[in-house]
Amino acid sequence: MSKLIKKAEDFVFNLFKNELDQNFIYHNYTHTERVLRSTREIIKNTDVSKKDAETLELAALLHDTGYTKTREGHEEESVKIATAFLKDQGADDKTIEAVTSCIMATKFKDSPKTELGKIIRDADSSHFGKKYFNEASEFLRKELEIQGIAKYTPSEWVNENIKVLTQKHEFYTDYALKNWQPRKEKNLSKLIKTKKKRKRKLKKEELKAKYKAQYKNESPERGIQTFYRVALRNHIKLSDIADTKANILLSVNAIIISLVLSNLISKLDSPSNSYLIYPTLIFVVSSVISMILSIIATRPNVTSGEFTKEDVEQKRVNLTFFGNFHKMKLEEYQWAITELLKDKNYVYSSLTKDLYFLGKVLDRKYRILRTTYTIFMLGMVISVIAFIISFKVHRPKDDLKDIIGFETQQKNDTKSLLETDYMV
Repeated sequence: MSKLIKKAEDFVFNLFKNELDQNFIYHNYTHTERVLRSTREIIKNTDVSKKDAETLELAALLHDTGYTKTREGHEEESVKIATAFLKDQGADDKTIEAVTSCIMATKFKDSPKTELGKIIRDADSSHFGKKYFNEASEFLRKELEIQGIAKYTPSEWVNENIKVLTQKHEFYTDYALKNWQPRKEKNLSKLIKTKKKRKRKLKKEELKAKYKAQYKNESPERGIQTFYRVALRNHIKLSDIADTKANILLSVNAIIISLVLSNLISKLDSPSNSYLIYPTLIFVVSSVISMILSIIATRPNVTSGEFTKEDVEQKRVNLTFFGNFHKMKLEEYQWAITELLKDKNYVYSSLTKDLYFLGKVLDRKYRILRTTYTIFMLGMVISVIAFIISFKVHRPKDDLKDIIGFETQQKNDTKSLLETDYMV
């Protein structure tokens, strides 16, 4: 290895370490080393002069230095950096021209014109014919994505690589054609297989999704199950609402009766408060009736909780409701459920019965609750009206009597006091 090559290696290593953006995960010193190894591999197996070999190695080392300045047109920048470096090292103009010509030959869009250009071009794209092709390709895809140049999905990148290997790339030297072309074809074959595999997988997933959606739309089972699930949930919610309403009425009327017993009943003993009897009676009776109806609405019905084998065999018993089996033994109930599950129509029949009787219970609850709320509302209104009428009609007369009685008592007391003073 010449001193100039050694200095070039050190120069490129330090340049990439200090000035190359970390986003270049493919076009970095690792890639430069690979190109240099591939260049030396071709030189070793090709009739190349010592001077040309040095030129090729210098070009391999310096061909990507322009990435420290720009991505677009990096070859031109690499030429400038290589020219400045070689001049500093005292290289002659012929060497500089040969190196820069090789660097420009790495332009992928242009075909190389010289033998040295073909060698450096094959070395630069040697990864297409190497085992590490997939690794290098993935680093290039990620570099393009990180820098915001292009974003490829794995499938799109496979297609892009197939396009490059079949339409845009070719090896030019005899050595590359003999030694790297077979591996390139093997890499291409793997890409095509991967594409076909992904295509089959995608087609399979699309077909699976299509049949799944078709089955979901056409299968009556799912619709039937959804119907029963929604209907039962709605019935249970409505039953909870009815129970809550009944509990509210119970609580309110209990509070009302407690207040009446503690405040009004104790005052009805006095003859002067007799006018409050009827309004209070209306108030209490309406509250008591409301409480009784609320209790009736929420009171559970007691069922037998038993069934026979004949009932199950003839499908007369609804096993989805606890009231029909709560007194049965576990073994008998398990047997009945097993028989139920054997017949899909029996299952749906039981669910239908459950829905029907839940509906009947709800109808009873809401009818009683409607009556209860009506009585409670009318009782409140009539009680308030009765209290107002009682105060308007009865209270003034009582007040007048009290006033007259008070004045008469005052006169009598005054008269008695004067008589007593006179006697004294």
